[in-house]
Amino acid sequence: MKAGIYLSIIVPLYNEEESARPLYDAITKGLSELNFEYEILYVDDGSCDATFNVASELALQDKRLKVIKFRKNYGQTPAMAAGIDHASGEVLITMDGDLQNDPADIPAFIEKLNEGYDIVVGWRYKRQDKLITRKVPSVIANWIIGKVTGVPIRDNGCSLKAFRADIIKKVPLYSEMHRFIPAMASISGAKIAEIKVRHHARQYGVSKYGLSRIYKVLLDLLSIKTIVAFSSRPLLWFSILALPAVSISFLGLLVSIYYAFAQPSFSIVIAGVSILFGALAFFLVLIGALGELIYKTGDIKLAKLATLTAKEIS
Repeated sequence: MKAGIYLSIIVPLYNEEESARPLYDAITKGLSELNFEYEILYVDDGSCDATFNVASELALQDKRLKVIKFRKNYGQTPAMAAGIDHASGEVLITMDGDLQNDPADIPAFIEKLNEGYDIVVGWRYKRQDKLITRKVPSVIANWIIGKVTGVPIRDNGCSLKAFRADIIKKVPLYSEMHRFIPAMASISGAKIAEIKVRHHARQYGVSKYGLSRIYKVLLDLLSIKTIVAFSSRPLLWFSILALPAVSISFLGLLVSIYYAFAQPSFSIVIAGVSILFGALAFFLVLIGALGELIYKTGDIKLAKLATLTAKEIS
């Protein structure tokens, strides 16, 4: 990674008027030892307090700080996505706006990216949160996410992460998807690392997280599993989807044959349903085969590109 890299620090804020200024001070202090140009993007997620006013005052004092405001509260993932879309840096750092993430850890993320990784995820190994409502559900959720997605991250919920811009800008984000970025990026072969980071107790305001988010996370996890599974083996999964249609079609065919030989009347309805489900199964397998062809073609192109890049480097 070249020395003159440009950083973008993305911070979603929701009712964090007391934290906005101390966080700005902590970020600028944490980046003072790095000889990099940077920008800070505060994304006000429809705050009801004076968060936007405080952020705007800071932006007038420092042109490196940009403020994006939502008209209403949309959630952390849309706010993060807005910051990513507006970021100009080659490396993007995301973090929470409640002062629990420590900007002093940012240099460690840059060092890890320099080792050749595309995404570096923070692990709050000494997490300063409530045991029952935060720590225990987090441990269970991270274990489930790792098993389902095949990407074993200890702390998917940690917002302090570093990304190469060309990777993260291609990852679609919605609902609570920000915690599944490593799993989504793994589809394209991104190299992912995890490092220990400091975690502080909340100083101001109240937490915006709770057990009510569990059902959203589970739904998103189901979506991620489907995307990851279908992207790598589309023919297999579309064939599995076609099995019920094949079964119904085969059963309808047997019933139609029975009526044709054992009964004087012939059920045109059952025969028609059998043909329709057979056609559905055929098209599902066809779509899977097409997806497999596209996936394999993409792999060949990536392999050729990697070969050309290696030749250029040598």
